[in-house]
Amino acid sequence: MSAVIGEDGLARPPWAATDPLLREYYDTEWGMPVRGEQALYERISLEAFQAGLSWATILRKRPAFRKAFDDFEPEAVAAYGEDDVERLMADTGIVRNRLKIHAAITNARATIELRAEGGLDEFVWSFKPDKTPEPRTIEEIPTTSPESKALAKALRRKGFAFVGPTTMFALMEAIGMVDTHLVDSHRRGTSGVW
Repeated sequence: MSAVIGEDGLARPPWAATDPLLREYYDTEWGMPVRGEQALYERISLEAFQAGLSWATILRKRPAFRKAFDDFEPEAVAAYGEDDVERLMADTGIVRNRLKIHAAITNARATIELRAEGGLDEFVWSFKPDKTPEPRTIEEIPTTSPESKALAKALRRKGFAFVGPTTMFALMEAIGMVDTHLVDSHRRGTSGVW
């Protein structure tokens, strides 16, 4: 399956072709470089919450997630205790999954620990591959890569949770580390990374 031409004449993948929220996300945010500890910690957290769900669900809940998790400020989330877990489990605005909530707290603490080694930003971006896929169809877009497998393994060694190779490849796509825009998409190459 190739790109879909929208009413505006622009080519997008099918997942971003019809839902206005996903289209806006695709056109303005997905695949653009994301740098900085807090921004990357947020993306890792949201990718973990997305596991098993649609990205549209997470995107619609993102404002509530930001409010519930103190804008994903690592120090704030790292200090969460069981009362905070129960508060989050009662928050209907977010995905209420105890394991994923605990993972977000664990990952905030691991993010802080990584500061002694250059920080989360430097660590994650050190796994940028030497080349990026050039998919012509949706079927040609990989779901993992040697780099996403290595990143997942390295993050787990650093104490992170819910960071499997598929989740980390989705992160790499979302933050512009790889460009999996279809070659005929209007967004191909817009990240400036490739």
